[in-house]
This record gives sequence, C-alpha cells and structure tokens, in this order.
Amino acid sequence: MLIEGRQYRSIWYEAENDQVCFIDQTRLPHEFETRRLRTLADACEAIGTMRVRGAPLIGVTAAFGVYLSLREDPNSLETAIRQLRDTRPTAVNLRWALDRAVRELPAHSPVGVPSEKALKFALGLAEEDAACCEAIGRHGGKILHRLWQERCGQDRPLQVLTHCNAGALATVDWGTALSGIYKAAAAGVPLHVWVDETRPRNQGGALTCWELRQAGIDHSLIVDGAAGHVMARGLVDICITGSDRVSASGDVCNKIGTYQVALAARDNNLPFYAALPVSTIDFDWPSATEPIPIEEREAEEVSMVGGIEKSGGEVRIRQYPEETVVRNYAFDVTPARLVSGIITEQGMFKANRDSLAALARTKFSPSDP
Repeated sequence: MLIEGRQYRSIWYEAENDQVCFIDQTRLPHEFETRRLRTLADACEAIGTMRVRGAPLIGVTAAFGVYLSLREDPNSLETAIRQLRDTRPTAVNLRWALDRAVRELPAHSPVGVPSEKALKFALGLAEEDAACCEAIGRHGGKILHRLWQERCGQDRPLQVLTHCNAGALATVDWGTALSGIYKAAAAGVPLHVWVDETRPRNQGGALTCWELRQAGIDHSLIVDGAAGHVMARGLVDICITGSDRVSASGDVCNKIGTYQVALAARDNNLPFYAALPVSTIDFDWPSATEPIPIEEREAEEVSMVGGIEKSGGEVRIRQYPEETVVRNYAFDVTPARLVSGIITEQGMFKANRDSLAALARTKFSPSDP
C-alpha cells in the first residue's frame, strides 16, 4: 500500500538488523506508527491487542512469532504453537498458518528446528498472502467493473458498501474486499464507497477510511445502523466484506454487524459478496448450524471511547456506568442463503457446499477466471 508516497506492507522483515516490523493499527488514523516484534511474547501481544488484525495478517504474524521463538530456543516450537493458537479463537487463518508451520517445520532433530528454516517459512507465507490478495483483487475488480457497466454505465460511480476493514491493513498487502476496489479503480471504474463505522473498535472509520484516503478513492463514513437506510434510498449497488472464517457450506463469519448488512442487502435486492483467501474456508466447519468459537472481547471496548482532543492530546472517557453489563461479541455469522458469492484467489464461487468443494484441496495459485 502507498502511504505518503512510500510503499509499505502491514508486516515485513528487515534483514539488515534481523527484525520483524509492522504497522501498529491501534494508533491509526491519528498517528502512523511502526513497531518491532522481538520475541514470541511480542507477537502474541500484537495479535491479542489487535495491533495487527485481519485473518490473513494474523496468520502471517503468527508465522513470524514462530520464527522469533525458535531464534531464541530451537526446541520451543510446541510452546510457540500453543501460545499463538490461544491469542484469538475465531479467525481460522491463525490455525491454518500454525498447522502449516507444524507440517513444514518438523521438530525431529535433538537440536530442534533451525530458525533460518522458520524465517524462510514466514517470509514465504507473507509473499504468498500478498500474491493471493492481489489475485482476489483481480477477480473482485472484474465483478465490480461488470456491475458498473450493467447498473451505472458512464452516468455515475459504482456505489459500494463495506463493513469493518478488509484492506491492505488486514493482510500483508492489497487486502481482500478492498483489493477488488483498488483494482477496479485502477482500471478506470469510478467508485464511491460507503464505509460502516464498525463499532465498537471502529475499524471501518479508523482503518478503511484511512486506507481509502491514502488511495484517493471517494468514500463516506456512516454509522452501522445507517447501512440499511442508504440501501433503501437506492444509494448502494453492491455490498462486499471480508471474512474471518467461512464454512464448507458458504456461511460467512465476519465482524459483528455483517449479518445485518447481508439482511438489508437481501431485502433491497442487492448482491452481497465476501472476499477471502481459500485459507479462510474452514472445511471442518460444515455449516452455520454447527457452532464455532465466537470471540467475546473486553467490555471496555464498548464502555470506553478514545480519541483526540482539540488541543491534540489523546483522551479516553467512559460512556456508561461501570456497573453496566456489556456483552462484546466480536463476530457474527451470515447464512450462506444471504451470500451472492465467495470471491477467492481462485475465482468467484457460489456459497454452497458443491461449489466450494472444488477448493478443498487447492493450494494457492493466482489463476484467472
């Protein structure tokens, strides 16, 4: 992604000083700050506190966490896997990346796993993710281009609504849902993006708007409850989000509030797509009728609010009394019947078991439709 004229990734390795660096997303949009991961504990803290977030980025960060652990202790693979696996329960890419680490970094030698091998694995996973997300963008961009021609012609921009952040910040680069928007814009499709604020952590307002501003793409921020309103007024042509886990039947688990977006889209005869890498499809999760772990986060994410005062200083204030009981569910599940399609690096697939079954054993290959 381009930030003030310089290309960045969300996470990267600096070989000259053997350091893993990342963009601290908790500082955006008011301050752009990069930080370093020096230890396994640093990686676990960054994932748990959402300094890094987004299913694909969590998986890559975990891979770097494995490297940092093995750099200190070549026999720490099992400990690293266990600690990283416990950081966040819902996003399936975390488990996927760690399972791959176990397969590709077998600890059979008495001297443990060479850290150089773990670093090669993490760097490879990062490159794979970036290429994968660019491929998702190509497929998503073609869908947006076709819809613009069908619905808008040359008369007006295509109106896209998205929820949470599924851009470059949620991956190593490019993003998932926003990747298609970036590709369509580069191909000359005029776009306007409606950005749901995405309470309580406001990833839409804080991150998606920041990304779109950096990319020069027209957008408007709305509160989550306004999504149905703008659809009903005819101001939306398509809804597209990312996902943290997709069932084998096409049910989409994503940031809380996505289900309401899909319901409103269906009521207004609008397409609702989810864009994600194949690694986000959990073929062990048969359907939405089978429960999965839904992360419930700290109450203070809802009861407290932070921001910048007019003087420029940071401030955190309490919105609700301490005795108010808060249930802070981080994700919800959108049934496959509300999903128009699943956009992956392999192309667009229908949200059903038969269509997705073709992906069950694929490895990443950025193919064209």
